[in-house]
Amino acid sequence: MAVEHVPGKNKGTIMLYALSTCGWCSKTKELLRQMGVAFDFTFVDLLEGTEQDDAMTLIEKFNPHGSFPTLVIDNKKAIVGFREQEIREALGS
Repeated sequence: MAVEHVPGKNKGTIMLYALSTCGWCSKTKELLRQMGVAFDFTFVDLLEGTEQDDAMTLIEKFNPHGSFPTLVIDNKKAIVGFREQEIREALGS
């Protein structure tokens, strides 16, 4: 799966599943950058074939609706949608 890394403060394993055309996904990505948090992200809509299927299977473990953005923290907690306050609280900033 094509994953991009954004450097910053280590706040655990942070993975953002997003769509390249999603405004809320862009806002979530920008918020993480503003907070200076290290994170990985992938644009699920740009994946092809089994890569996209595998990504959706991972997302649906945390977010059964399969909606975007889905932010997964330490493979335990998921924040679905652009929830600025919840993201700030979860990542301590």
